[in-house]
Amino acid sequence: MFEVVIGLEVHVQLNTKSKLFCSCATSFNHKQNSNTCPTCLALPGALPVLNKEVVHKSIMLGTALEATINRVSYFDRKSYFYPDSPSAYQITQLYTPIVEHGKLQIDFEDGSNKIIRVNRAHIEADAGKNIHEGDISKVDLNRAGTPLLEIVSEPDMRSAEEAILYLKKLHSIIRYIDIGDANMQEGSFRVDVNVSIRPKGDENLYTRVEIKNINSFKFIQKAIEVEVSRQVEAWEDGTYDEEIVQETRLFDQVKQETRSMRGKEEAADYRYFPEPDLLKCVVTDEMMEQYSQIPELPDEKKDRFLNEYGMSEYNAMVITSSVEMANFFETMMNEEGVTAKTAASLLMVELLGRLKGEMTINNSPVDADKLGFLAKRIDDKTISGKAAKEVLDYLMENEDADVDAAIEKLGLKQMTDTGAIETMCDEIISANQDKVEQYKAGKEKLFGFFVGQVMKASKGSANPQAVNEILKAKLG
Repeated sequence: MFEVVIGLEVHVQLNTKSKLFCSCATSFNHKQNSNTCPTCLALPGALPVLNKEVVHKSIMLGTALEATINRVSYFDRKSYFYPDSPSAYQITQLYTPIVEHGKLQIDFEDGSNKIIRVNRAHIEADAGKNIHEGDISKVDLNRAGTPLLEIVSEPDMRSAEEAILYLKKLHSIIRYIDIGDANMQEGSFRVDVNVSIRPKGDENLYTRVEIKNINSFKFIQKAIEVEVSRQVEAWEDGTYDEEIVQETRLFDQVKQETRSMRGKEEAADYRYFPEPDLLKCVVTDEMMEQYSQIPELPDEKKDRFLNEYGMSEYNAMVITSSVEMANFFETMMNEEGVTAKTAASLLMVELLGRLKGEMTINNSPVDADKLGFLAKRIDDKTISGKAAKEVLDYLMENEDADVDAAIEKLGLKQMTDTGAIETMCDEIISANQDKVEQYKAGKEKLFGFFVGQVMKASKGSANPQAVNEILKAKLG
């Protein structure tokens, strides 16, 4: 009956060494208010100077989104009065942003895809940070003036699923081209969600509600679902016009509800006007040629993995969703004789399943070279896939251990001597003549019994493929 309409605003903190308009460091964990100067404190007479590296990273993103790069863009003042903004305004780009009219493809599990239009990506300065301790509020201005890119989508998403797919793809692109760490917990990838509903078939846009300050994909999805339910209920109750107003709301994770925060300001409320202290930003031909050079993007890498390694669409999509995982996998594949299927299974299922707490793929006790060599030992039949799990457990606990040494220590080297396996098969068949007769009479499920008995006799070291082939011949 209803169609959901979603647009997203994403603030990405750029990983420059210095702030947007001054030379203060952007690094965290410094003493409060120590990374400040007259410019980012907005003291009288201190003038801003644009950080060229911010322009570089903006053009990289625009290139990745196949967007228009405006060769001339301008800065504007957005007036608002908050304690963490010493200037009482923010320098941003309202009228002519550096990046416009881009697009981003989202991919669904069934193999289909959809293009989400990106309206703009504009440069702006971040505010400081309010710290609330009981009845006391403090302001830390270390973050004030940190460069941001605000990436604004068109309202093209029709479900929470599409919104999350868009955000994850955008997050992945930012990490691939290395313009920011996009850490949601630390606030360097912040999402504002605009949600409205309308009757299906109606092309009009109805009252939109903005939900701010959500710091995980899981909570963003839940916040959208909760807000959509609220709006649908109001429409069906006949209270839509009274209850659904243009406003900013917060998502309460405990109560699983959205709650009014403040009325949503219009552009007029911010009293925008051209920034008088900054010149226009001009992108020269030389800058354009240099700054538009970007690394391989997730979709390009996925297509290459499919062609180069012959892997499944699903495995390629999962592995290339993260630049760290894609690089890890490629290092594994440098090991001669490793198949993509074995490497992908070891990485996606076994290693990732063992990374707990603070442990990530970047600081894993088992690095890509070691996991690649373990994959090789599966593919060359030195050990079975089941035995490899035991070896991996051992390597996770013994970071300095060698793969082959671990296999020897654990006694997991696979028996490939067909003569020895034949002898075992003969002994099992001889000891179970009643089951042999039943098998030959048509009870084919008993084949698994014989395989299990041989594997048990070999203490799991017999090559399963050899066991199957020899038993089939002998029980023929």
